[in-house]
Amino acid sequence: MPVSSREPLKVAAVQAAPVFLDRDATIEKACRLIAEAGAAGARLAVFPEAFVPGYPLWVWFVPSGRTPVLRELYTELLESSVTVPSEATERLAAAAREAGVAVAMGINEVNAEASGTTLYNSILYIDGDGRLLGAHRKLVPTVGERTVWGQGDGSGLAVHRLPFGRVGGLICWENYMPLARYALYAWGVELYAAPTWDRGEPWLSTLRHIAKEGRCVVIGCCSAMRRSDVPDRLAFKEEFLPPALEWINPGDSAIVDPDGKLLAGPAHEREEILIAEIDPASLRGPRFQLDVAGHYARPDVFDLTVHRTPRPMVRVVEEGQEEEPETE
Repeated sequence: MPVSSREPLKVAAVQAAPVFLDRDATIEKACRLIAEAGAAGARLAVFPEAFVPGYPLWVWFVPSGRTPVLRELYTELLESSVTVPSEATERLAAAAREAGVAVAMGINEVNAEASGTTLYNSILYIDGDGRLLGAHRKLVPTVGERTVWGQGDGSGLAVHRLPFGRVGGLICWENYMPLARYALYAWGVELYAAPTWDRGEPWLSTLRHIAKEGRCVVIGCCSAMRRSDVPDRLAFKEEFLPPALEWINPGDSAIVDPDGKLLAGPAHEREEILIAEIDPASLRGPRFQLDVAGHYARPDVFDLTVHRTPRPMVRVVEEGQEEEPETE
């Protein structure tokens, strides 16, 4: 069902820099920002891609053949990444509960179900009561990201029904996967989180297109990071980050309405919590003209199948047990 409340709804895009490669300090900062978003009246706060403990920006600066450098950075990232669930997620959940704010948080997620040494780029979803709703792992890391993150499966691809609307999303260039977008539309997404490392044009045009195509509110959120946000103790900073590079990423977070018009932002070269107020009717009325998963669909012509069965690395069958067949 669509949102039933007619009360205006506020959502937030939290454009901030992490405490780079420091999980505990970044979570502490995230909890403060969740409280600030709640104090501003937001019911949903979206954080940037891989916010905890930071996007591995070195993949765009360090050549892939520099194995010792990349191993050192990966080891540090792994040590500060997030297991789901864990004390780290409990701290975020407590902050969400205290503020009464649902959260879509970008994390580097450890594959704790298997080797414990592969990372995924994930969105962690928490509701306003502090309940962990799930985590979506990015399906396809982009170019240099493939040296850091594995490919997620479809088990976490979902739209979550909250009291104020249906929330779902995709990460950065996953948003250029038409079938992934369509799956969210078909599940009725109304508030679409798009955490990212991308910025500027044509990314802002992408956010506007998704909003117009899906007739949903899109909350695009990116980290605003300076060179000075990278600790001097990391040797790659001196060797690979140009000294004249003040802003590694200017941010350009934005919130877009279902007609593709900007409600807030883009926020450029600053940390800022963007707040937009939404009329719940705007999540329904525009679909009179275009509902790509309703009257504008042609299921007699096009057929989409989404596989959401988890794909474990290993399946254990104890002695005397029969292996259960997979079900979709």
